[in-house]
Amino acid sequence: MHEARLAELGLTLPPLPKPAFDYVPAVIDRGLVWVSGQLPRDAEGNLPVLGRLGEEVELEAGRQAAALCALQGLAALRSVTGSLDAVARVVKLTGFVASAPGFVDQPRVVDAASNIMGQVFGEAGRHARSAVGVAMLPRNVPVEIEFVFALHD
Repeated sequence: MHEARLAELGLTLPPLPKPAFDYVPAVIDRGLVWVSGQLPRDAEGNLPVLGRLGEEVELEAGRQAAALCALQGLAALRSVTGSLDAVARVVKLTGFVASAPGFVDQPRVVDAASNIMGQVFGEAGRHARSAVGVAMLPRNVPVEIEFVFALHD
């Protein structure tokens, strides 16, 4: 059902890059999938948007970066579950937005990832969320997002 919805939306999950450091992309524990912070990589694994919101990065480009993080997160999820259909619901999404002083639209940026969760999972895509402004993120990306998903029993 979720896999079919992904296809209906015309969304393709990017290949999962090999972690550059000592961690795994996702872990299943007690019926929850904890997905590591995902950077906004495109289908070729590149980071197409760099910089901070309110300086080098405009709001819409930040939203596009958040959407890429969401697709990357779904790819990490699928890597440990085998299928998005194993998901009962999206539990939590935490978005970190590299923000220039005075930039206050972090929720609007992260909402692009929330929208994808709703489109793919329907009512089960409604989740708790935090959108946090930070001074800088790894590799100078504008957005990093981590996820928690609940699996069917």
